[in-house]
Amino acid sequence: MSPVLVSILGSAIKIAIAVGFSLNLGGLLTWLERRQMAMMQDRIGPHRADIKLGGKKFTFAGLLHPAADAVKFFFKEDFVPPNADKLLHSLAPMLALFPPLVLMGVVPMFDTVCPESLRNNLWHEIPRFGTCAMASTAKQLGPISGQVVDINVGILYVFALAGMGIVGATIAGWSSDNKFSLLGGLRAASQLVSYEVAMGISIVGAMMVYGSLRLDEMARWQGENTWGIWVQPLGFILFLTAAIAETKRTPFDLPEGESEIVAGYLVEYSGFKFAMFYTGEYIEIVISSALVTALYLGGYNIPFLHRDGITLSLGDDILWHKGLPHLVVILLQLGTFLGKVTVLCWAQIFIRWTLPRFRYDQLMKLGWRMLLPACLVNVFLTGIALLAFDRSSPATHDTFQVIGDALNWVVLAGMVFFPLWLVWGMFTPSSFISRRNELRGRRSAAAAAAVATEEASAH
Repeated sequence: MSPVLVSILGSAIKIAIAVGFSLNLGGLLTWLERRQMAMMQDRIGPHRADIKLGGKKFTFAGLLHPAADAVKFFFKEDFVPPNADKLLHSLAPMLALFPPLVLMGVVPMFDTVCPESLRNNLWHEIPRFGTCAMASTAKQLGPISGQVVDINVGILYVFALAGMGIVGATIAGWSSDNKFSLLGGLRAASQLVSYEVAMGISIVGAMMVYGSLRLDEMARWQGENTWGIWVQPLGFILFLTAAIAETKRTPFDLPEGESEIVAGYLVEYSGFKFAMFYTGEYIEIVISSALVTALYLGGYNIPFLHRDGITLSLGDDILWHKGLPHLVVILLQLGTFLGKVTVLCWAQIFIRWTLPRFRYDQLMKLGWRMLLPACLVNVFLTGIALLAFDRSSPATHDTFQVIGDALNWVVLAGMVFFPLWLVWGMFTPSSFISRRNELRGRRSAAAAAAVATEEASAH
C-alpha cells in the first residue's frame, strides 16, 4: 500500500472515530441524563418508547427515546417568526453546532502510530523513546499522529473556535424578533465572554509546566511524568468550572432560564433547528470532557503503560516490565481516552442535577471576582514553583520523580477499583432501593384495601 493511501486511510479512520464518538455519545447522553435524573429523583425514567416483538414490548432500558426524539424533530414544523431575519435565524444553529464538532480534531486520542513497523508484523514492538520516520517516502510509510489535525498551536485553535459559540447564541437571540430571545442572547454573550477569559488563563499554568501549546506533547508529558491534575490541581478545578459554564447548563443555564425568560434564545426555534442547538449542547459536554482529559487527566495515557509496553517503576527502580505489541498499545490508549471522556460526561450530568441555578449577579461575581483572580494566583504560584524547581538540586528532582510514580500508583489503583465499584453498585440493591420497594408495596396494599372498602360499602 502506498504512503499516500495509508495517510488518507489513517485520516479517514481518525475522522470517523472523532466525529462518530462525539455524535453518538452526544445522542447517548440524552438518554443517560434522563436515566440519571430519574434515579436521583426516585422516578422510573424513560420507558415509553418500545418495540413489539412476538406480542411483547421491549423498551431496551429507554434507549429508543433518542431515536424517537430524532423522528419527532424531523417531522415537527420549522416555524420562523414573521418579522425574524430568516437568513440569520437559519444560520445560528449551524454556528452553534459546527465548533464543537471540529474541536475534537486537535485532541490526541492515542500516541503516534508507526505504520512502517506494522507493515510486516502487526505484533511488532517499538522502543519507548524515539519516533518513527519523520516523513514518508516512496517506499517508507511515515508516522500517523493521534490527532485528526496535527497543528503546533492546538490549544489556541481550541479557543479560537470555541468563541464562535458566542456568535451562534447571540445571533439566535437577535434574529428571532422576540424580547425573551434577545435577553437570552445577551445573557449568553456576556456569560460566555466572562468564562472564556477565566478558562483561557486557567490553562496558562499547565502550559508553563508542559512547556508547549501542543495537546499531544501535553499528553505525552503526563505519560512520562504524572497526570496534570497533580501538578495543577487549582488549574484543574478552575478550568473544569469554566468549561461547565461554557456549556450553558445548570447551574450556569441563565441564557435558557425557563423560570425567567421562557427558553431564552431558543424560544423561537423548533424542529431540526432546535435539534441542532440541543445536540450541540451535548457535544459541547463531550468536547469539554475531552479537553479536561487531555490537559489534566493524562490524555490517552494509562499509568506505567508506555510505547514499548508496561513498565512498573518507582523512581529509577524498574519493578517489572512486559513488552506489548505497538498495535495493542495504541488500542489500549484509544479505549482509555474514550473511557475517561465518558466518565467525565457522566460526572457533568451528575453536577447538572445536583446544584441549583445561580442568580445572574452570582454568575458574574463568580466569573470576574472569584475565578479570574484565582486563575492569576495560579499562574503566579506556578511560576514561582517552576523557578524553585529549576534551581533545585538533582536529589530534589529524584524525589519529585518518586512522588510522581507514587501518584501514578494511586491513579492506577483508582482506575482498577472504580469500574469494579461502579459495576458492583449497579447490580447490588442498596438499602435505599429496598426501602423504596417496601414503601411502594405498602402504598399498593393500602390502595387495594381502600378499593375493597369502597366496593364493600357500595354493596
